[in-house]
Amino acid sequence: MSGVLQQYVSAFVDGIDADLVALSSAASHRPECFVEVSNIVGAVLDADGRLTDNELAAWLDDIGIHLDPPVIVTPSRLREGGMLDGRQAWLDEPSTMFDLLVKADARDGRRRANTYYDLALKLAHATAAVDLIPSPDEIGAIDRFRTTLLRSMDAHVVARPGTPSRAATSGPLDDATVAEHELPPERSVDDLLADLDELIGLDHVKTEVRRLTSLLRIQRLRTERDLPTIETSHHLVFTGNPGTGKTTVARLLSQIFRALEVVSKGHLVEADRSSLVAGFVGQTAVKTRTVLESALGGTVLIDEAYALARGGENDFGLEAIDTLVKFMEDHRDDVAVVAAGYPVEMAELIDTNPGLKSRFTRTLEFPDYTRDELIAIFKLISSRKEYHLDEPAERRLGEVIDAEPRTHGFGNARFVRNVFEQAVSMQALRLADVESPTDAELTTLVVADVEPV
Repeated sequence: MSGVLQQYVSAFVDGIDADLVALSSAASHRPECFVEVSNIVGAVLDADGRLTDNELAAWLDDIGIHLDPPVIVTPSRLREGGMLDGRQAWLDEPSTMFDLLVKADARDGRRRANTYYDLALKLAHATAAVDLIPSPDEIGAIDRFRTTLLRSMDAHVVARPGTPSRAATSGPLDDATVAEHELPPERSVDDLLADLDELIGLDHVKTEVRRLTSLLRIQRLRTERDLPTIETSHHLVFTGNPGTGKTTVARLLSQIFRALEVVSKGHLVEADRSSLVAGFVGQTAVKTRTVLESALGGTVLIDEAYALARGGENDFGLEAIDTLVKFMEDHRDDVAVVAAGYPVEMAELIDTNPGLKSRFTRTLEFPDYTRDELIAIFKLISSRKEYHLDEPAERRLGEVIDAEPRTHGFGNARFVRNVFEQAVSMQALRLADVESPTDAELTTLVVADVEPV
């Protein structure tokens, strides 16, 4: 094979054939593996209903000639024959081959399905990289395929790829800044996406992060092949109330950028108006540059970024914005900027400077958590501290959440963290006069402990 998909097709066929041979008495399953490859590649190509000559030539060069019988035609004849039409539906259900592997893993605890996942996703991304600009439908198809495989693994209680180690990353509710000297070991994209998947709620945010990740992976593949690429902005606007996971997602995103070599280090620096704006003429630019330079090689999260434009024409915040825009241009290849705040206020900020509007082209909306999601977050916080709610206390927690006004600035995860911390204090007072409390008493939160803050 000599086409653009060669190494990915070969890796899939060789790797999966070895696993299938080990599960059967057959000497080889290579013909079935090439059919599987044909389905994966064909489904991604079909996703946008636009089969280009480059895409069809890649399929013919690296796949068609290995099928039985071989498909040896021109791209135009392949298109006219409609052989790849309707293939995208194949991504919505686990294939027979994947089902065989995942069921074998369920029996013996091996990771064959993980191997399939890794090789198939690499092949899918390489397919989308054939054309200069992968379509949104192709990116969406890859995400659908990933979801199909992961759901099948979950259904069979098989470990997902990149099963996260909590020791390697901060918990989803930890708002501490990651300093450069505390940078965790570099992790794979699949590890980081597994952490993303584990976050409570945020379904739309997760989808958008996965799609951005796929787009960046595809551009990286084209760079490795010395093919032309398009510039993909990695500056984002996060909108939503406090405590909706913006810092957590920014931290994961900074590590994803690191794994994809978008940035060189992968640390996260947190900033706000007070850390960027000075009180005297000429000092703001210096102060802002100092913060931004500390973020080189990583990501800077500017919380309540709209506050930079709140002081009027003579306010030094506008100087900070101008400095930020220039810095983003000068260091576009080694820094990512995430500007966070309330939706309306952030829209007003972006409109204050044409440079901001041209650089922040992607906005992720972080919705308030639902009642059930807030209860799940409370349970997550409490389990990490070895506490748990009894059933009446859980019902009481739901009542406390329902009674909290969902006004502008509702605290979400921060609110339930405060409820938890207060509950622990209430429990301590309740047990103060108990001479020798049992482990169950020390770890159980009851109705009397759960009150509004």
